[in-house]
Amino acid sequence: MTFKVFLQYILPHRALSRVVYWATRWTFAPWKNFLIGLIVKRYQVNMTEAAQPDPFAYPHFNAFFTRKLRPDARQADTAPSALISPADGRISQAGPIVDGRIFQAKGQEYTAAELLGDDESAAPYRRGRFVTIYLSPRDYHRVHMPLRGTLKETVHIPGRIFSVAPFAVEAIPRLFARNERLVCHFDGEHGPFAVVMVGAILVSSVATVWDGLVIPPYASSIRRKSFEGQNVTLERFGEMARFNMGSTVIVLLPEGVAELDALTSQQSIKVGQRLGELRHT
Repeated sequence: MTFKVFLQYILPHRALSRVVYWATRWTFAPWKNFLIGLIVKRYQVNMTEAAQPDPFAYPHFNAFFTRKLRPDARQADTAPSALISPADGRISQAGPIVDGRIFQAKGQEYTAAELLGDDESAAPYRRGRFVTIYLSPRDYHRVHMPLRGTLKETVHIPGRIFSVAPFAVEAIPRLFARNERLVCHFDGEHGPFAVVMVGAILVSSVATVWDGLVIPPYASSIRRKSFEGQNVTLERFGEMARFNMGSTVIVLLPEGVAELDALTSQQSIKVGQRLGELRHT
């Protein structure tokens, strides 16, 4: 075990996240400009795509981190049958779900039931498809719909807040099924699908377009919220949520709903870019 991985086990995750949560919302100009400048320089953030291209015009670091893009900065694949990426980032892994098991990294896997919080919710995905996308600090941190869907339920699942960077994904068993996360269950024209927002160390913070800030507060037990009958329907490519710090998005599809393209680990991806082809079921 490397020292970086060892630290993941001993650091006070939630205490650190609470400190960083407030630090990234402090409007003191020298402080927020220092943080913003550091990230822009270190990660070579492309501010020409942002609706507000001046990084120091944002009132605090979190406003910069969750910045809007220009309307023409991202476009959805024009084919209506294309499954599209919900986020900017890199493909961590993608492929078939084998008897309910999802590949995490070499030597690591977890189950759909562990990820979603129960066996019943995982049943449709036992032999389905999954796509895992990692967002780094340089990426656009708003998450969009991979296809049109009506929200049925959200499930806030408590857990650790390990880093989701590649070094941690390769070393920490069942990482995505252990981190705090928000599971969003949808019904679509091709059947059910799930979009899972996985938190990460240093502010596991998630906000949705229908509920606002959902995490924090952090959960001590599984919390379910039904949206049956509320007609929360989101269009393909429409914004659904945002991460307030670096994170991971996982899309689950049942068997026969889509055929994924030849996606490779660490492949760069943008919101709206094609991930595969939807089948009519």
